[in-house]
Amino acid sequence: QVQLVESGGGSVQAGGSLTLLCTASAYTFTMAWFRQAPGKEREGVAAIRSGSSGGITWYADSVKGRFTISSDNFKNTLSLEMNGVNAEDTAMYYCAADSRALWGNEALTASEYKYWGQGTQVTVSS
Repeated sequence: QVQLVESGGGSVQAGGSLTLLCTASAYTFTMAWFRQAPGKEREGVAAIRSGSSGGITWYADSVKGRFTISSDNFKNTLSLEMNGVNAEDTAMYYCAADSRALWGNEALTASEYKYWGQGTQVTVSS
């Protein structure tokens, strides 16, 4: 069993920046950030799969160019740097991990992940 703990959420003004951190109790091959706004389905934001060149990443179209996912395999941590946030980024953000080498769309699909954190709230104000 892998334990995931998120931190770094909070309130931020539109156009600002925030960095989320997820600490895992063990190494996993694929990790990702998902978010869920009230009344909406959980959606994949960004994912990263371990690789020889620092990892392979995937992003939802809505965050491309604004968010950056990164991981530190020695520390078992996952980060999400969020820049240029807007009101649509307001949601509960969840860290997810799986021992398998996920790829492409499946890496941004919630049902593919076995391990989940409790979530950290991000609220963007105008």
